[in-house]
Amino acid sequence: MLRTSTTSTVCRRAVTIARRNLSDASSSSSTTRPSSALAGDTGRKATHLHHAMTSFLAIAAPIVMFTPDSYTDGMINQGFGMLVATTISAHSWIGMNYVATDYVPKVSKALLGPARVFNAALGLITFVGLSKIALNDKGGIKGAIKGLWRPQQKE
Repeated sequence: MLRTSTTSTVCRRAVTIARRNLSDASSSSSTTRPSSALAGDTGRKATHLHHAMTSFLAIAAPIVMFTPDSYTDGMINQGFGMLVATTISAHSWIGMNYVATDYVPKVSKALLGPARVFNAALGLITFVGLSKIALNDKGGIKGAIKGLWRPQQKE
């Protein structure tokens, strides 16, 4: 009986040590990856931010979309529109950087930098376009989305 207890204790310690070594190896390999201002997918903070933005969009967008227009007209609609514009553009920028990190080096490692620049430009263009809709158009982003399902009014 003593032998079985000792064996299981040794096995548990070996598994614990192996897990520590694996986590140390994975954390050291992720810290050696070169980081730049354009690399939106590096580190735990980027992953956490990406998931937080996904949760925000999944929860807040339906709430605001189904709230009557009389409650959300004006500053609330513009503020929500700017928040959505920021969240969508940052979310797509980080997500596209994950795609670039995974797939661009398979084609050419030299293309990773230009792909990141393209992703940043795409995120900026997305932000500018959605911000313009949020601030200048009647109904903002909510009105633009509702307009997709409304029939066109004849004059």
